[in-house]
Amino acid sequence: MKRVQIPMRHFFATPPAPCPYIDGRMERKVVTLLTGDDPDALHDALSQAGFRRSQDLAYRPACEGCSACVPVRVRVAEFTEGRRYRRIRRRNEGVVARVMPAVAGREHYELFRRYLEARHTGGGMANMGFADYRSMIEETPVDSHLVEYRRPGGALYAVCLTDRMSDGLSLVYSFFDPDMEADSPGSYIILRHIEEARRENLPYVYLGYWIAESAKMSYKARFRPLEGLRPEGWRPLDGDHAG
Repeated sequence: MKRVQIPMRHFFATPPAPCPYIDGRMERKVVTLLTGDDPDALHDALSQAGFRRSQDLAYRPACEGCSACVPVRVRVAEFTEGRRYRRIRRRNEGVVARVMPAVAGREHYELFRRYLEARHTGGGMANMGFADYRSMIEETPVDSHLVEYRRPGGALYAVCLTDRMSDGLSLVYSFFDPDMEADSPGSYIILRHIEEARRENLPYVYLGYWIAESAKMSYKARFRPLEGLRPEGWRPLDGDHAG
C-alpha cells in the first residue's frame, strides 16, 4: 500500500458536539489550516488520507469509540451506468451544466435557502445568511469551482461546489430545487461529475463520508465500484458494507 505523505502540520481537535447523523452520539473533528506554499498539494494529500475541506480548513472525524464515518470515492474507469442511472438521466434530459468560478450569487443563495428549509431544518447550517454562504463558497485556497445546473427554459435546478485535485474531483457541497427531488438531482450531480472526471482522465470522484446507519447517506453506496478508507488503506466496499 502506498503511504500518503502529509507535510508537518499543526492539527487541532474540536470540542465534542452532538452528532448530526447518529442520534445519541457525540462528534469530534481533527482540523488543520490549508496553508503553505502549495495548498493544492496539501489538500491532495489530506484528501487521500480521508480529510474533507470546509473553506480554508481540512477536517476529519475523530470521535471517541466510533468509526462510522467512512471516506468514500468512486472508481471512475470501472463505473458503469445500470438501469437505475439510465432512468435518472432520462428524467433529467435537457439539463445543462455550466462550470463557473467559485463566486457566491444571490440566485444560488436563494436556492440554497430553499434547499435547507426543505431538508435540513434545525441543522447547523439552518441560520446561514448570505455572508456565511459567501464564505462557504469563496474562502478556498485550492482549485475550486461551481457547477450550475439549469433545466430546459433556464430555471436553476442545482449547484455543486467542487474541488479539482490531482487524482479526482471532490464534491464539497451540493444543493438543489427541493420541488424536483423526485428526479434524483443529487444522484444526477454525481453522474455528471463521474462523466467529467472520465473526460479529464481523473481516476476518482470523492463523495465525502458514508455512514451505514444514516439513511441520508445511503445513496452514496449505490455508486459502485466504491472505495472506502479503512485503517489498512483504500479498499473496495463490498455488498455487506455498501448496503
